[in-house]
Amino acid sequence: MITAWILIATALLALALLAYLATRNRTMRTGIDGAISMIRSIDIEAFRNLVDPAEEEFLRCALSPREFRVIKRERAWAALAYVRCAGRAAVLFATVAQAAQRSSDPQIAESGMQVAHSALRLRLYSLQASLRLLSQAVLPGNSNQPISSLIDEYERTAQTLLRLGHRRDEQHV
Repeated sequence: MITAWILIATALLALALLAYLATRNRTMRTGIDGAISMIRSIDIEAFRNLVDPAEEEFLRCALSPREFRVIKRERAWAALAYVRCAGRAAVLFATVAQAAQRSSDPQIAESGMQVAHSALRLRLYSLQASLRLLSQAVLPGNSNQPISSLIDEYERTAQTLLRLGHRRDEQHV
């Protein structure tokens, strides 16, 4: 009886390995398309507005202190949703970059390395921004520390990934 279970487990592991080997070469195409779709799903201008210090100052002057704290807390939670999405995008970008780095085309491999470095920086910035935004959501009286570095890094990473997608498309034409 134990031998039968061992054989079944071995067969399932072999099947999983074959499925992985069959689909690993398609990761780059599907991954890039998914990453590009994710880039387009984030409204960067709305995110930039949520974390704009000038906008916060305007709200501080226009609202009572109580109303301002409520609005600041809501804006911090909304910005945190954007940051979490950017963090998930960074993980997806890194996955795509790993596949690109294995390419036989040196330009694609180099672009993959650039995307990997940018994705790592983006992930680190998103973690840092998450902590700042959480503190603002919990304690809205704190001053707003700008997180423009996250937005700038997101835009740089997105542009690098889009160039990688164009190179991939040119190679497959």
